[in-house]
Order: sequence, then C-alpha cells, then structure tokens
Amino acid sequence: MSTAPDPIAAVAEGLGRTGYIASRPIALALHLAQHLQKPILVEGPAGVGKTELSRAIAAWQGLPLHRLQCHEGLDESRALYEWKYGKQLLYTQILKDRIAPMLGDAPVLAPALKALEGFSDLFFSEQFLEPRPLLAALREPRGCVLLIDEIDKADEAFEAFLLELLADHAVTIPELGTIRAAVPPMVLLTSNGMRELGDALKRRCLHLFIGLPSPEMEARIVAARLPGIPALLLRQIVLFIAGLRALDLKKLPSISETIDWARALTLLHTEHLSPDLVRETLNILLKHEADISAAQPALAPLAFQAKRDAETGMPLPA
Repeated sequence: MSTAPDPIAAVAEGLGRTGYIASRPIALALHLAQHLQKPILVEGPAGVGKTELSRAIAAWQGLPLHRLQCHEGLDESRALYEWKYGKQLLYTQILKDRIAPMLGDAPVLAPALKALEGFSDLFFSEQFLEPRPLLAALREPRGCVLLIDEIDKADEAFEAFLLELLADHAVTIPELGTIRAAVPPMVLLTSNGMRELGDALKRRCLHLFIGLPSPEMEARIVAARLPGIPALLLRQIVLFIAGLRALDLKKLPSISETIDWARALTLLHTEHLSPDLVRETLNILLKHEADISAAQPALAPLAFQAKRDAETGMPLPA
C-alpha cells in the first residue's frame, strides 16, 4: 500500500536545499500560508532566523524578494509609492512655453481653468509614479515574497494602513484607484515583540513563533552554514550555548551569534573549547558588558561540561 507524500516534509526539504533548516511548525505554517493565501506573522527573539526565512523562501521558489524595513515614522510615501517630483518639474518647464498661448485666448478665469484641467491628470499618472516595496510587490507578474520586517517598530497608524494589503492583496492610491495583485505575494511580517500588535492585523495573519532552538536543531543549522566544521567541536559549541542560555542574562545568544562564534572558532583552528578561548571570544556571543561580567564565573564549568558531554557520543537534546 503506497503512502501519500508528506507536503510538510516537502516544504522543509525545499527550504533545506537553500541552507535553511526548518522545524515542522515552520514548514507547516508556510504550507498553509501558500494554500490559504494568507500572510504569516513571525514572532520571536532577534537572531532566530525570521528574516532569513523570507530569503530562503524566495530562493527555494525562485521568486524575487521585496523587503520593507519598518521604523518609527514610516508612512505610505516611503512604503507604497511617491510621485517623481523631479520629472513633474521637468515636464512643467517643457510645457511652460505652450501654456501661455493656450490661455491667451481665454477672456476670463473659468475658461482658462478648464483649459488646464487635463494637465492635473497627466502629472498624477502612472508615468510619474515611483513604486516602493509594497506596490512593487503587488505588481510582480509571477508573484514574489514580500517581507515587512520588524513591523513592531512602525506606528499603529501604519499598521492600520497595511490591513487592506494583508486582507485583499490590494492597495488604494487616491489618484489612480485600487491596484490589485495579479498573483498574490507570499507576505511575511516579523516582530521582535517591542510592542503589542493590534488584533486587526493578527486576525489577518497566520501566527508563527520561532524560539531559541534545541542543541540538536542548532547543530543542524550550524552544520548547514559551516559544512566543514568538525563534528566534535560542533557538539561542544551547541552544548556550551545551551548552558550559557540557562544563565540569567539580559540578552541570550541567538542562532546568529552561534553561527558567528562557530565561524570564528573554525578560523582559529579550534579543536575543543577551553575556558581561556571562551573568554577571549565571548564578545561574539554576548553584546552587553553586564552579561559578559555575569557569565565569567560560569565559563570554565560550562566549557568543561560541554567538552565532557560532547565526548560521550550521546545524542544531543532535541
């Protein structure tokens, strides 16, 4: 009896070919988003691969990636479109000599204004429109991946502005009307939890939380990024990181710091962790001086424990 292929595993395998190791919840959320044509709100601490997921999807699907980096004060003129004022000014200068004869025959103001009516429509037409990431994404003929990065840094007014795009894959430009995507983009919004997002935005999205990985998952991620890393060193790294994350720190090291640290240790031709080496390279893992000071007493025990556990050959905690 044949077994139907697992579509969730197929998604994870496709992302894996780009170097992105996806857990089953990540692959499931992506599978559902593709078929339901709904955006995904990806939450989690900084550095766990939220932004990288968008790049992996675009690479796997062979689609362009449009990224909107959110920040305080972001408005639709920077996110959706703006008018090409320089081009409008140039056209105004070109038409200047032709306007005077046109108005010279108008005896009063009303006919003169009527003669100029057509020019207002001309200057606010498609040829003077400069697309920004949101509009560019809607206009991709084959679809695309649209990343709205760190939406929690934008104002609530901008969050409300996004609702039409998230629900209908469309935006409204007053001078041109509603522009709708021929092929709806795959939309991902990321949040680091700096502020609570509105219920209206959350209702329009599937929710995905990416947390800090287990040692087993983190070893797979690092191995995908650094294929040549020695297996024993890799085990020591992820076990040490797991112990470090158990400390009371202001900012726990994330996956991005683990990858950077593993790359640095490889460049230093490290074979096993030592307390001195850990102290010398700790600033790669911890970004706050208070955390570095707080971790100092635990570094030697954690390094020895990681080395001892790695050498046993026991499976990494999943």
